[in-house]
This record gives sequence, structure tokens and C-alpha cells, in this order.
Amino acid sequence: MRRIEPDVWAGLAMLLVCAGVGTPTLLGVTDTWVPRVVWSALFIALMITTVAAAVWEDHRRDAARVCYGTSVVLGWLAVLSAPTAGWLPILLVITATMGAYVAPGWVSPVVIALNTAVIAVTAHLAGTTWTGIGLTALLYLLIQAAALLSSMAIIREQRLRRELAEAHVELRAATVILADSARAHERLRIARELHDLMGHQLTALTLELEVARHHDGPGARPHVERADQVARNLLRDVRTTVGQLRADAPDLRASLSAVVRDIPGLDVHLWIDDDVRPPEEVSLALIRAVQEIVTNTIRHAGATSLRISIENTPDRAVKLTSVDDGRGSPELRLGNGLRGLLERIDAIGGDVRLDGGDGFRVTATVPAR
Repeated sequence: MRRIEPDVWAGLAMLLVCAGVGTPTLLGVTDTWVPRVVWSALFIALMITTVAAAVWEDHRRDAARVCYGTSVVLGWLAVLSAPTAGWLPILLVITATMGAYVAPGWVSPVVIALNTAVIAVTAHLAGTTWTGIGLTALLYLLIQAAALLSSMAIIREQRLRRELAEAHVELRAATVILADSARAHERLRIARELHDLMGHQLTALTLELEVARHHDGPGARPHVERADQVARNLLRDVRTTVGQLRADAPDLRASLSAVVRDIPGLDVHLWIDDDVRPPEEVSLALIRAVQEIVTNTIRHAGATSLRISIENTPDRAVKLTSVDDGRGSPELRLGNGLRGLLERIDAIGGDVRLDGGDGFRVTATVPAR
């Protein structure tokens, strides 16, 4: 089950505050300047549009802004039509705060100014003295400004955390790939030296023994033949070792574990089948694919958990599957990260399927050649 983040709890608390300040008027404890049914409809519509703006904040930005603008106007109407409702202007504080999440940066100060004017008019309609009107307007102005600044600080902190997590993943992946490349170059260097230093000499020894076999006496012939066989076996072993040094791939499990370890704000569960041992090119492609998947999850999904599995398929391919518990995206829009993932897998003859219906799922199949 997905873990509920602190900002979600904060949103639920604010929703309860809205319900709390509006309930007395709904129940008839305070008077309204419009029929109570009309005011109740305004208040319910305000709650619905506010929740819709919060829910659609990320993946339906235009709809969220329409809902936000509607909630601002409904808040003004609700407060103006119940001027004696006490703490009802808190609704305007909440709509001003929502602007930090939904609207462009210039909108919130404008909304705060208009909200303050509405609060001043409401206080005047309630029969408050000019001093009281000024103090009330100033109080709510300061509350709105403080709430807005706090929300902006939270948003900035969340953005910095995401950027830190992305940089963390990119640095780990780059370190792993650099280390694997260094090991691959070292293996290749050793393979070349083995081939150059021993392979040629063993070949020459074999030729010399071949010549000696035709010139030595009968008693020496068995020894020469055994020496010849030893030389041939040694040459074969050297060639086998060189071939293995050239073909050995990086340790996929260790490499991926290093990439996904200790990512701030995201729990990554990695499972790799023990039989998965792809060649170096495929291993590097899988490492890069996992990096792109994790970065995309941090940047867009709003997820707290990501599951990644890698296994062999019956047709001798390697299958990578990842799924997160984020918000998903029914309408897929490929950014640079996902487009790079598709190109990377396609370059080695693989296939990628994306599904944003329930969370976000990536299924990549690459040939284990």
C-alpha cells in the first residue's frame, strides 16, 4: 500500500478546516444574505473545485487551473454572502495558498490582494468599525502571506529533494558504468598481453616440437609427442582464458544494486533472476535503462515505491519490468528520458512497452546475445 506523504496529510487537514468553518453556516447557526440552499450550493461547489484543483495539480494542469480560478470566485461569493460567519474568511486563506501549487507565480499575490479587499468589504457589511476593518484586513493579509511563503518553501524543498535524488541516481549510474568500463579495459589489456606474450611463444614451441619429432631418434619420440601435446593444451587454455576475459560482462546485480541504493524519498525493490548473465553491451544498456526509469519515477510519478525485476524469457531474451505506486499517466507524453530509454533499447534490438494506467509500468525485452 502506498505511503501517505506529509503534504497529503496537510491537504486533508486543510479540507477539514474548510468543513469546520463552513459547518455552522450550513447548519443555520449564522445568517446568510442569500437563501441557505444557495449558500450551501456555493460552499459545496467551493469544496469540490478546491479538491479537484489539488488532485489534478500535476497531470491535468489546465483543468486544475480552471478549478482553482472557480474556487477563488466561489470563495469570494461564499464569504460576502455570509458576513457574520466569523472565521469563514479562512476559506480565502486556503485558496490563496493553493495558488502556489497550481497557478503561475504572479497569481497568488493578486489573489491575496483581492481576497484582502473582499475580507474588508465583508467586515464592513458585518457592521465593523473602520479600525476593526483595518485590523481584520491586515490580520488576514499577514496570514495569507505567511501561508503562501510557507507553501513556497515546501515546494522549493520538494524540488530540491527531487533534484538531489536525480543527481544521486545519475552519479551512481555514472560511477558504476565507469567502473565497469575500467574493468572491461583492464580485462582487454590482460587478454592482449596474454595473447602476445604467451600465445606466440607457445605456437613457436609447437612448431619446434613438430620439427623435432621428425628428426629425433625412436626413444625420444614419445617425450617429444607428450611435450607437443602439453604445448597444444596450454595454447588452447590461453586462448580460452583470453576469450573469457574479452567476453565477461559486469556483475549486473552488483551494478544495479549500487545504482538504486539509498535514493531519498523512493524505496526501490530490485529482483534479478540468478540465471541472468547478459553480455557486456546488454548489461550496460540495462543499467542505463534502470537509471532512466528511476529518474523518471522521481521526477514525474510522485511515487514512494518502485519495483524492478529482471529475468530470462523462454526465447533466450532478458526481460526488465518496472512498476511504481505513483499517479500514472493514461495519456503518455514521452520526454527526453523515456525517449532516450526507447532509443537505447532499440539500438540493441530490444523492445519497450509503456503503460501508465495504474502507476507507471515499463516492460523492456532485449536479446541476450
